[in-house]
Amino acid sequence: MLPATYRHLLRTPGAAAFFLTSAAGRVGIAMTSLGLVWLIHARTGSYAVAGLVTGGFAVAEALAGPQLGRLVDRFGQTRVLPLALLAHAAAVAVLLTLVASGSPAWLLTAAGVAAGASIPQLGALSGARWAALLRGGRSAELPAAFALESLSNGFAYLAGPVLVSVAGASGHPAFGSALAATLVVGGGLAFAAQRRTAPPPASEAAERRRAGRSLLRPGFAVLAGINLAIGVFFGSMQVSVTAFAVEHGVPAAAAPLFAASSCGELLAGWLYGVRRWRAAPRVQLAAGTSVLAVCCLSLPVTDSLPGLGVAVALTGMTIPPILVITSVLTQSAVHRYVLTQAFTWLNSASAAGSAIAAAASGRAVDTFGAPGGFTVASAAALTMTVLALTGLRALRPAAGEPAIDP
Repeated sequence: MLPATYRHLLRTPGAAAFFLTSAAGRVGIAMTSLGLVWLIHARTGSYAVAGLVTGGFAVAEALAGPQLGRLVDRFGQTRVLPLALLAHAAAVAVLLTLVASGSPAWLLTAAGVAAGASIPQLGALSGARWAALLRGGRSAELPAAFALESLSNGFAYLAGPVLVSVAGASGHPAFGSALAATLVVGGGLAFAAQRRTAPPPASEAAERRRAGRSLLRPGFAVLAGINLAIGVFFGSMQVSVTAFAVEHGVPAAAAPLFAASSCGELLAGWLYGVRRWRAAPRVQLAAGTSVLAVCCLSLPVTDSLPGLGVAVALTGMTIPPILVITSVLTQSAVHRYVLTQAFTWLNSASAAGSAIAAAASGRAVDTFGAPGGFTVASAAALTMTVLALTGLRALRPAAGEPAIDP
């Protein structure tokens, strides 16, 4: 049974409908990238081509996401989202057709780019709805709402890869990609149909200009930097944990190590959202990033699989509160008319960080082994801490926006 805090949130008129439909769509989003790897490799026998298509998808998603968010903020979720979903469905259908017909790699990559550019950021759209729904007298409930969002995202990235891997391993990779698109489009259309909870767009050009300038505020720059570092941390951990398991002669141990981290994240996100925290969000962010940096100190010197399991579980438990607090601070750092853009820019920053980490941690592991990769992750955690501590003043609520501090 859900704790009273979460039940109270979901009983808000319209909240359960948009939250659950976005959750279904996010499972599909979590399946899409890995599904492309299974699909392309099964048809071409080449991981290089699969990586090229998936890379094109990821880059397009990171670059187009904020632009799609800008359109949503300007014209409204219920007008823009159905068009984006239609484009995504068409792109996936074209990609499946091209794969089945044995088309060249450049055509597959172009279709992958189209699919990535059109996939909606349902997490950002759902977060914007919570911010609009709880604005004013209920703003103190935002941390719990964003904790629910974090749990939904965590569940999606646990269940999604499992579903698509089962489809791929059973010899039906096209079914996995089709199922992912069905969940994205079906969940997204059901989400868009919830009109009464959709935040209103800016009605005047002057409002849009004022709102757009809020994305240049120092506070938002700090949050973007922290999300970039979070991406580096996640990307480095994926490479380093895998390398650690291989170096110790137990490659299969990587799976339970990642599971330990994921379980720690889900538990911490759940617990964080069920209680009211008295410290200001910016202070919580500084504390959370500091705890993460301390927990990372043991990673480069850990030399046993059980020890690493404990370490990755502890570091994983610090991430959900940081992500929740970042979302809370974002809605007070920027104007409400550009909130969707802000959330998608943070997602893109994390994606860019993961791309940076793939190169940096890979080189570090090749040179120094797994400890080198863990050092990159530790440096990312330290960077988050420095940004959070030096940005305490910049992260105060902006003038004219409601303060979240209790």
